[in-house]
Amino acid sequence: MPTSGAPTNWAGNITFGAARVHHPASVAELRRIVGSAERVRALGTGHSFNRIADTTGDLIRLDRLPHRVEIDPDGSRVTVAAGMRYAQVAEALQTAGYALANLASLPHITVAGACATGTHGSGNGQRSLAAAVAGLEIVGPEGDLTRLSREADADRLAGAVVSLGGLGIVTGVTLDIEPTYEVAQWVYDGLPLDRLADRFDEVSGAAYSVSVFTDWHSGDGVVWLKCRADRPGPPLPDQPRPDQPWLGARPADGPRHPVPGMPPAHCTRQAGVPGPWHERLPHFRPDFTPSSGEELQSELILPRRAAPEAFAALRRLGARIAPVVLVSEVRTIAADDLWLSPAYGRDSVALHFTWAPDRAAALEVVAAMEEELLPLGARPHWGKLTAATPGDVVAGYERAADFGRLLREYDPAGKFRNPYLDRLFPVG
Repeated sequence: MPTSGAPTNWAGNITFGAARVHHPASVAELRRIVGSAERVRALGTGHSFNRIADTTGDLIRLDRLPHRVEIDPDGSRVTVAAGMRYAQVAEALQTAGYALANLASLPHITVAGACATGTHGSGNGQRSLAAAVAGLEIVGPEGDLTRLSREADADRLAGAVVSLGGLGIVTGVTLDIEPTYEVAQWVYDGLPLDRLADRFDEVSGAAYSVSVFTDWHSGDGVVWLKCRADRPGPPLPDQPRPDQPWLGARPADGPRHPVPGMPPAHCTRQAGVPGPWHERLPHFRPDFTPSSGEELQSELILPRRAAPEAFAALRRLGARIAPVVLVSEVRTIAADDLWLSPAYGRDSVALHFTWAPDRAAALEVVAAMEEELLPLGARPHWGKLTAATPGDVVAGYERAADFGRLLREYDPAGKFRNPYLDRLFPVG
């Protein structure tokens, strides 16, 4: 049954315009809703900061579909219900002795929503979350159910995974898995930004997953290093150690939150205490579920080779960034072959910004940053704020025209379209 009341996104900056919001309890019910709708979109946890999920028609939430975790040990894969959150999937995998290679900083987002927007974690060797997708189950415009697999539909799957919700409602996702492992996490304060730029490969390669937090104005940053216990590195002279300085940074004297001054109680365990992968790779604990956040977010993903030039541009803008930003995070992503992935075809550096909830002020600074960084090959995250024109966004993707054709093939009448998609991929 549809529910009443206008839903909002996680941050509260978007009120969706849907005429009806549905919570189907089965895939069969979902297929009936889609087949009878004129316009329809799916909404996960609402952890997007623009109108990518908006519609004036029917909005579907998958949170009441039955949970599904079907492990294929021989194929090293798991098929899950698309509306499940990563924290739920991770707990089930850990119980069975398995793991995912990567997780985002927040484990409370849905699998379908994260993959459809190219969301990622961090690590020189870690691809986006969507790159782990080996298969999809999609409800099409007539309520038809289509299945795609890496073996049978490799190129088509590469176009369909990061779909921005335009190809249909994803009900099932098959993911690559591996045996479970443990991770230990250390934090270092005071990494000079000059050192970050000069020795970026060394910093980003110091652990399985690395994040650097800064405001681009203070001159230094805080480094979070997440190390796999089953992959010890060689004892290099400059390797970070929990009891001594490293590259000018010093070991943190207590737990840290990504946003300076915020209490770290809900963050994952630090100080090198090993724990299961799903309790260390995210920045926030799986058992803490934020209901909302008074913030805005933007992110630009650039070729990794452009990192020093991008850092220099942000430092020039630091006096404008600092008064508006809560924190900025630097991460890395390995290249993948997904058509609309921000890391398509190139190893990447991701520059993330969490802004105070003042949209006008944030967008003014975002526009200044994009003026500097788009010429370096920056691609804005699909689900976050950007001041770039749709044409400039799409121009960064070599397979954009192919994706436009895939949209028309899967949804010729535009049932899954909305103004967001129309601006990026105009009909005809």
